[in-house]
Amino acid sequence: MEPSGTTKPIERVLTGLNAFNAAHPWNHNERLHPWLLRNLPERRERALDIGCGRGKLLAELAVRFTAAHGTDVDAAMREAARQRCARLPNVVVDGAQLADLDGHYDLITMVAVLHHLDAPDALRQVARLLAPGGRLLVVGLAPPTTPVDLAWEMSSLLLNPVVGFIKHPRRAAGVGPRPPVPVRDATASLGELKRIAHDLLPGAAFRRRLFFRHTIRWTKPG
Repeated sequence: MEPSGTTKPIERVLTGLNAFNAAHPWNHNERLHPWLLRNLPERRERALDIGCGRGKLLAELAVRFTAAHGTDVDAAMREAARQRCARLPNVVVDGAQLADLDGHYDLITMVAVLHHLDAPDALRQVARLLAPGGRLLVVGLAPPTTPVDLAWEMSSLLLNPVVGFIKHPRRAAGVGPRPPVPVRDATASLGELKRIAHDLLPGAAFRRRLFFRHTIRWTKPG
């Protein structure tokens, strides 16, 4: 079957957007770090950053908590996080899995991580590991499955190059080598995640965000 007359123009537009975004890159996850830091719990003894990546958020948590623990399954990410946090004596970085850990943590963060995991099992583990009154903060990804989702997706597609140009008006060039970030497409929709959380994290607050993200905030009853 021949492609429709509109397919090629749409493909050309998307290809152009991708090329422009690559020339003016910016980090969709780090945009929400201020939200994470504004929503920290009152008690700040132990923090756990699951999928800590290169350790930028972990370093921020280390100056706000007595102890900060970062985990990542990727060895290159762990090494980058250790180097970033080398002067922070209260930071531990390792490859521990949720099931291997013991509580209790006052904060657990997951930034672009939950879609890499089995969501029901991960959220059960979080509920186990958090201290009473402890808080889970998630920055997540979910595929668009409803008209509302698609409207947010289209808005993000159109605004993304605008923000990229404002943040980086010059074309990206000469960027030093960095360890590649493991990527996996999200499969569970926002609606599915809400249904999973209904019993496991009663009262969890979900919020759609621009630029292909959503957030989850939950405080374990004390």
